[in-house]
Amino acid sequence: MKLPSKPLSKGVEEARQQLPAVLADAAAGRTTIITRHGRVVAAVVPAASARSAKPVSLRSLAGSGRGLWEKQSSRTIARLRDEWSR
Repeated sequence: MKLPSKPLSKGVEEARQQLPAVLADAAAGRTTIITRHGRVVAAVVPAASARSAKPVSLRSLAGSGRGLWEKQSSRTIARLRDEWSR
């Protein structure tokens, strides 16, 4: 089993100038991190790893807003609407 190699890191300008090499690395299974002024701004990853990421379900957030609208949400909504008519 092949272990994933450490991602390469390139600045934006360097990555732009070496785009064919960056894409070849991605095709070979290697990730390239792109930075601007020392901050990570993007990653070029192999397509297989990008496809394997599953979307996160929003079901775990169900009910997480309870209590934000008080006991009677209609009053809260009416109060918020009244703010716009001032």
